[in-house]
Amino acid sequence: MSERRVLAIDAGQSGIKVRATAASGEDLLFPGIRTGEPLLPQLAAVVAETTARTGSPADIVVAGISGLTDANADADAMLALTAAQGVRGVVLAHDSTTSFLGALGDRRGAVVAAGTGVVTLAVGAETTARVDGWGWIMGDAGSGYWIGREALDAVMRAYDGRGPTTELTATVSDRWPDLSQAYMSLQADPDRVRVVASFAAVVARAAVAGDTVAQDISVRAAHELAQSVRAAIAQVRTDEETFPVCAIGGVFGSIPLLEAFTADLHTGDASVRLVAPVGVGIDGVMALADLDTSHPLAAVTHRAGDIR
Repeated sequence: MSERRVLAIDAGQSGIKVRATAASGEDLLFPGIRTGEPLLPQLAAVVAETTARTGSPADIVVAGISGLTDANADADAMLALTAAQGVRGVVLAHDSTTSFLGALGDRRGAVVAAGTGVVTLAVGAETTARVDGWGWIMGDAGSGYWIGREALDAVMRAYDGRGPTTELTATVSDRWPDLSQAYMSLQADPDRVRVVASFAAVVARAAVAGDTVAQDISVRAAHELAQSVRAAIAQVRTDEETFPVCAIGGVFGSIPLLEAFTADLHTGDASVRLVAPVGVGIDGVMALADLDTSHPLAAVTHRAGDIR
């Protein structure tokens, strides 16, 4: 193992997990990324607080970041913000990269990570392909937000008499007793993305209980996720006899959805096989520091300073 002191940040919208090689004990937890504010100062603050709490500065900071854009992927700027903490090297990557490394390591395959949002990454012999991850307005098909949005749509259709009755109405009514005013309350809520996504768990429970509306939403979400996996694989696959796929994230905690996803994924192509992940996102972030520069994923990371 390297003697470098690595600080790994798995930064999502729901929460931030931090692991430091120089510290013992459990990973540290922080509130999630505030998407309406500059990203890098938030990460720099996490580095500073972690250093203060552990009493040990890091040599290298590696971060897997939900929704990382080219505009925010400035490793030099991140290094400048953390140099005072003793940091001498920075690696930044989209969380699809770190999710892949955590789930499958450095081998070929595809990983679909579905939580509040969703992104799929496939890695072949020489290339990578990322599918979706376009956010709750333009994409994230099959994600927790997508499922929650479909649930709310179904409830309001039932309320209007435009759709079938559903057990989902009871839970939505618990939050907003006057359904005619629910949309106003939701639109005014700054935490509305998380609120909408929270109904994915309600859909999962209702689907297990036999609610046909919830079951339909689950099957459609599964199809969207399987479609994304197929699209990603098609862009990178060459002569592999089998192509492993990992499905990770809270959305796959729904048994009806997972079963539908597995059936959809395997339909027509037995060589694509669902496998269990070897680790989680924070494990993949740690792996960034030692990722071989010849690996296809190295081309989609952003580096600054001394990473050796």
